[in-house]
Amino acid sequence: MDAELLRRIDRLESLDEIRQLPAKYALSLDMRDLDAHVNLFAHDIRVSRDKVGRSHLKRWLDDTLRKQFTGTSHHIGNHIIEFDDADHAHGVVYSKNEHETGNEWVIMQMLYWDNYERIDGRWYFRRRLPCYWYATDLNAPPVGDNKMRWPDREPYEGAYHELWPSWQEFWSKPPDSDSPEVAAPAPLDQFLTAMRSNAAEPKIRIR
Repeated sequence: MDAELLRRIDRLESLDEIRQLPAKYALSLDMRDLDAHVNLFAHDIRVSRDKVGRSHLKRWLDDTLRKQFTGTSHHIGNHIIEFDDADHAHGVVYSKNEHETGNEWVIMQMLYWDNYERIDGRWYFRRRLPCYWYATDLNAPPVGDNKMRWPDREPYEGAYHELWPSWQEFWSKPPDSDSPEVAAPAPLDQFLTAMRSNAAEPKIRIR
């Protein structure tokens, strides 16, 4: 079997393994199997500015889930994956979530900007950057600004559109002719890079 065919098979197997990571993330989180959950991340995952490792991630999750949520359900949607090299990739995946919190039922729409890394033959999350569009009580549509509306918190904006220059450009630059120009298609494996106008990797902001 020639090297190119082996490379293509490896790419297909890698795509399938990476696609399963968000689904496993959702199931393990919703069923509160925190060991299964944190083992989807690299062993040296950064949890905060001064804490690294799965044990710290497990403790943070345990505290958060016990204090805020009785139950959760995460529904994984669109998933785009692009490779940086054979052992590193990045991607975007949509997530529609439901949360039982106290006596309210909060629904959320968001996406994750993910970085993936293959370590010792297995793919892991290197990091997940959550970008939120809205969170609101099931009976209160989040119309208007500051769509992140959790019980007992002041409303705030998520980062759902923040990574994508096209959002601001669409609203600030209406077409000036009946036949606007169409950009050339993005090169293979550079769809996300092109959409972000070749910007650097996005940073995680601790809220």
